[in-house]
Amino acid sequence: MEGDLDIIALPKEEWAGTVIPMKYTAEEYYDIRIERDGSGFHVSMPKQRFDVPVSHYPEEYDFPDKLYQPHWEKACAWGIVKEQDGKKQMLACIETCPEEWSNRLMVTELWVHENLRRQGIGHRLMAVAKEQAVRERRRAMILETQSCNTAAIRFYEKEGFELIGFDTCCYSNRDRERKEVRINMGYFLKEED
Repeated sequence: MEGDLDIIALPKEEWAGTVIPMKYTAEEYYDIRIERDGSGFHVSMPKQRFDVPVSHYPEEYDFPDKLYQPHWEKACAWGIVKEQDGKKQMLACIETCPEEWSNRLMVTELWVHENLRRQGIGHRLMAVAKEQAVRERRRAMILETQSCNTAAIRFYEKEGFELIGFDTCCYSNRDRERKEVRINMGYFLKEED
């Protein structure tokens, strides 16, 4: 079975525009709270439970996740592919794109089919991106997730990423109310002196 789960390059010519079925169900979220007083801003992010689980899926957005979107001009991708009846089906992928001006490597997409989760595939895909970052001498890797995708946040923390910021109006003007705030995470590589 391991041979069937080899990570291969996903060339742009073949995979550009492939929709990534990015769906998840959340039972918890980080509640972004921002207060201001005379001493400054005070931000807290306590973990809360939804009254009922909330699911997010590509169809709810006008901009579903796809490989090699035009705004990621220098993107590259890898993944696990299964061929059946002459058709290729993507089972997992990671896409990266350099952010040249800041010398960081952005993970623009990371997805593993729900039947293959918790088998180390996400870790293997992230290792490919980390190798790229080292090879290209990037100072950091960055990515975004959502405050309600606590499973992804846990995974990224295990991979060495930490919270580097958030954006309370990235997806809509009601992100905080919807409990789906963009969370920015970073992984810092050793900089040479």
